[in-house]
Amino acid sequence: MNQYEVTHMIIDDDFYGEESVTAEFSYDHQEYSITFKKEDLELLNAWIFEDGHSLPAKLTDNIIEDIREEIKKRI
Repeated sequence: MNQYEVTHMIIDDDFYGEESVTAEFSYDHQEYSITFKKEDLELLNAWIFEDGHSLPAKLTDNIIEDIREEIKKRI
């Protein structure tokens, strides 16, 4: 069973000239957003949402890889 739940996923065909995939997910009772390049799923950025603000997120390599694998299955 996953420790997270992907709640939304967006494929952006015109993100600075490159396609990207953004997944919003819940993890450890908090909301996050993570964006990868669609071509090779290289991590572009990750954010945590707290008190109406978005802040850079510090995610473990394991959770990043789990989300990457989830995205691979969906696209």
